[in-house]
Amino acid sequence: MSLKISSVRRYCSLFLVFLLFFQAVSAQQNYPEIDRAFKMNQQALGKDAVMMIYRSGKIVYESAIGDITSGSQQRIASCSKWLTAALVMTFVDEGKISLEDTIGKFLPIFTKYGKGQIKIWHCLSHTAGLEQEPVKMVTLVNRNAKYNSLEEEINDFAKKRSSIAIPGTEFRYGNVGLNIAARVVEIVSGKGFEEIFQERLGKPLNFSATTFTKNGEIANPSGGAWSTAADYMNFEIMFLNKGVFKGKRILSKASTEKMLQAETNESMIKYRPGAAKGFDYGFGLWIQEKDANGKTLVASSPGLFGTWPYVDYCRGYACIIFTKNLLTEKNADIYIAIKKEVDKYFPATCK
Repeated sequence: MSLKISSVRRYCSLFLVFLLFFQAVSAQQNYPEIDRAFKMNQQALGKDAVMMIYRSGKIVYESAIGDITSGSQQRIASCSKWLTAALVMTFVDEGKISLEDTIGKFLPIFTKYGKGQIKIWHCLSHTAGLEQEPVKMVTLVNRNAKYNSLEEEINDFAKKRSSIAIPGTEFRYGNVGLNIAARVVEIVSGKGFEEIFQERLGKPLNFSATTFTKNGEIANPSGGAWSTAADYMNFEIMFLNKGVFKGKRILSKASTEKMLQAETNESMIKYRPGAAKGFDYGFGLWIQEKDANGKTLVASSPGLFGTWPYVDYCRGYACIIFTKNLLTEKNADIYIAIKKEVDKYFPATCK
């Protein structure tokens, strides 16, 4: 009798495994062109990459190539900026800071050096008018050797970064503005950046492996986060839902809409990475596509190490291509081409 029961259990187990496999294959076959575009570009994306798509309340596509999964933790470089800007906006929601506040109000050292008139919104939009360094790997590496704290870095900015434009008039992409804004919320809250981040975004969004201080690193709000595809997707879901994640409001609708508002035009852009050619900028994010009236249709925040998250409001989905390969102007076209394949499956509803 026990032998028969054991055999039945074994066959049942094999049948269930078959069903799971069949379901996974079937789900994949629903989007064959996406799968083809993703996998055929493995060399350009890097040997390890994950792609996830969320739509209509669920993950509708997930695929991995190489030695990586949706739970693998990697550096995400400038994808960090979107997270940091959202964190700052939670303080705006609570009335603890205003976008029109000057940084001199919280950081007197900037007033001492004649730069206190810069406003919070200038910092979030890279229009603070301060000298910037191009975003390069060597810059990120040297920062950890140069500074012992975010406070020390910001004080150095006040002393040494020259004012080269009237705040709000010129755009220069870099790591200065977001880090200044992050230091402001440290002062307002009386807590370190990592602690604030985990309290306000990490825990509410069910992050399992996202941090700005891995291996004892000094928090770099502009480009120092480590994350996973699954974690970052939770953030994107919140943003797609205008600030709500799993029924809980994390960020106000007004703040998400403000972040999506273009703060730039082509004439004021003095420096941006080649991968973002033609994009405008909001708060912590690129405006990848917009309609004839200037409304943001697609928001994104690609990073130097190859991860490219974006939210398409016109088609109602969020996507992330998560990898660890350097992003260049040349391979940026690959990400755009993959998006075109995704868009074929999800018709636009806002044009």
